[in-house]
Amino acid sequence: MPPPPDRRLYLLYAIILVDVVVGAAVGPVMPEFVRGLREPQLWLSVGTGVFLGVQLFSAPLLGRLSDGYGRRPIFILSAVGTLLANVLLLPVRAGLYFVNRVSDGLTNGMYATARSAITDVSTPERLFRNQGIEGAIISLGFVLGPMAAGLLLTVLRVPTGQQATYVVRLAVALAALNVLLSCLLPETHRQRNDVRGAELRAELALSVNPLTLWARLRAKNASNPGIRRIVLTQVALTLSTGYYFYFVPFVSLGPLKLDARGISYLFIFFGGLSIVLNYGFFTFLADRINQRRAIVWLAVLGAPVLLGYGLVGTSKLAFYGLVTLDCCTLSLIQGLLEGRLARHTTEADRGEIFGLNQAFQSLASVTTTLVFGGLSVLDLRLPWAWFALCLAAVAGLAARK
Repeated sequence: MPPPPDRRLYLLYAIILVDVVVGAAVGPVMPEFVRGLREPQLWLSVGTGVFLGVQLFSAPLLGRLSDGYGRRPIFILSAVGTLLANVLLLPVRAGLYFVNRVSDGLTNGMYATARSAITDVSTPERLFRNQGIEGAIISLGFVLGPMAAGLLLTVLRVPTGQQATYVVRLAVALAALNVLLSCLLPETHRQRNDVRGAELRAELALSVNPLTLWARLRAKNASNPGIRRIVLTQVALTLSTGYYFYFVPFVSLGPLKLDARGISYLFIFFGGLSIVLNYGFFTFLADRINQRRAIVWLAVLGAPVLLGYGLVGTSKLAFYGLVTLDCCTLSLIQGLLEGRLARHTTEADRGEIFGLNQAFQSLASVTTTLVFGGLSVLDLRLPWAWFALCLAAVAGLAARK
């Protein structure tokens, strides 16, 4: 019988949950920051690209720091950064929206540290399950964030022109709570690797160069074969899951014309269904199946779903039907890949490997944001063909033995 889970896991999950809730709560009101600009869907995409692009160097840097100084200081730093970034949104101005994207992106590399911390406290028997539950926790955050925003706007009957301000205030309060939770987290990483200032500057210089990132990934793969294939598959997956960031501009500016409340309801449904499916899948099935084959089939079945999003027109029923199929296919792949990657890490380099992985994902996120931003200017339906093509690439990479 496996030992009971480490109690630190619950606090880690709480920190991740609150962080996702903060980001998900402000998501439905983000269009308000750029509504007065020409081509608002393009500027929303640019903001997303900036947010993700900053993580190209912040994720490996924070991962390396967490290996050297521990996970707890990085959680505290990230929580404080998120708080300050949301304070910047209090005046609803387009300029401050872009400043927020830079500021929040600098510390959002925390998720490499979070996955490292979960792996630190997980036994081999529970590793896949705990990483899968993290995916369910993130899905829960995507439910609770829009739910909290929707309830706030509904109960207080907030006028349309003030909705963004009220939601941002809620996000600031929750971000302050996460600073407290991060301070309460015991350290999970006992093995220290001294990190000097010169090493950090070198790390920063290496992180902004995709060629050096690739060289480091090759070096890790030479000592632990299989890492590179998993990371490349995650890159292809990230290119396809760029649609998560496209959802808001598509449903608000496209044929569906959803307002902030309607977007909140959409994410509540999406996240709620994902919670149930992710928890059941990773608790009862993930360890009993061939994960590689599961990734192939989930990607093959998910690609037509992504194509379908661009064809629903004004039908909310069809759109919600596709969201249901999405939760049963594509949304399960990320947890499988993270669990496979976690098995290839050691305590000495766990933060570095997860940091490299997040850096490559950030690079992919910037790329897909630029692509779907440009395609959306031509036609709001075109990005869905791009997302489907990238998911087909996931199936192709995972199918190779």
